[in-house]
Amino acid sequence: MTHRIAILGASGYTGAELVRLIATHSSMEIVALSGDRKAGMAMADVFPFLRHMDLPPLVKIDEIDFSQVDLAFCALPHATSQAVIKTLPSDLKIVDLSADFRLRDPAEYQKWYGQPHAALELQKEAVYGLTEFYRDEIRNARLVAGTGCNAATGQYAVRPLIEAGVIDLDEILMDLKSGVSGAGRSLKENLLHAELSEGTNAYAAGGTHRHLGEFDQEFSKIAGRPVLVQFTPHLVPMNRGILADVYVRGDAKAIHAALADRYASEPFIHVLPMGKLPSSHDVRGSNHVHIGVVGDRIPGRAMVVATLDNLCKGSSGQAMQNANLMLGLDEDAGLNMAPVFP
Repeated sequence: MTHRIAILGASGYTGAELVRLIATHSSMEIVALSGDRKAGMAMADVFPFLRHMDLPPLVKIDEIDFSQVDLAFCALPHATSQAVIKTLPSDLKIVDLSADFRLRDPAEYQKWYGQPHAALELQKEAVYGLTEFYRDEIRNARLVAGTGCNAATGQYAVRPLIEAGVIDLDEILMDLKSGVSGAGRSLKENLLHAELSEGTNAYAAGGTHRHLGEFDQEFSKIAGRPVLVQFTPHLVPMNRGILADVYVRGDAKAIHAALADRYASEPFIHVLPMGKLPSSHDVRGSNHVHIGVVGDRIPGRAMVVATLDNLCKGSSGQAMQNANLMLGLDEDAGLNMAPVFP
């Protein structure tokens, strides 16, 4: 059976990544693509790397016949998604890649995104889309909220450690490096090549980054009490990728064992041998996550390093993984491509 797919917001990076992934998916067919500012254009003109594919033209969302769609990926900007999704058919399966449905508490959404949520009933319905930890709920969901790419990377490193009780919950420090595509495709002065290359900088420091809302929500839920992490992201001059250095108090061998045990049967998450650390190069363009652990010279402290591709495993690949579950397909369908190297 071939499932009919619509991608809303197909003219952005995550939309194009979804098209790339679906190109090799044996059970999905793209029947509609939206891109309001580029409506009427061919995808080949927006993204020449997709020129070899036979794709429908970009249209406005209200031109799509959703009765002919089995599942929609919503790759629209934050706040836009909730306004659009609440107008879609109530039986349509949706995977949302924005931040609009990640936070369960409306007050937390307003705190981190500066405005009240406009689709509260849908917010109650949405399932958080970190596949490896919400697999059963996702399989039966109608609306899945994809995680933030930074939030996914940090959670893969830390969630099993909280579950296993092997770290001090009051001493979790995350230093994260993110590629430029995480900022989206719209033109921004600070992302110009001349202003970004040959340097790096911290941003959203001091506990202001919106993905902290996801860390607070998920880590506190696991622990059964408030868990607040220190988190500073850095923008680095690479197109794709995220690498998180996580500093924790705990025994390094116990930490490595907890991670290795939790992910032993996961097809996309790989815990490296003790003392070996990952590189973002080794997961680029793939749906894989690499995690390494090393002990610190200070006894009782350790460093966990996790890396993934922000556009794939951190967003569109994760969305595909979730869609496969929602449609009753093999979870890894369309996602078995090797990383791109160099």
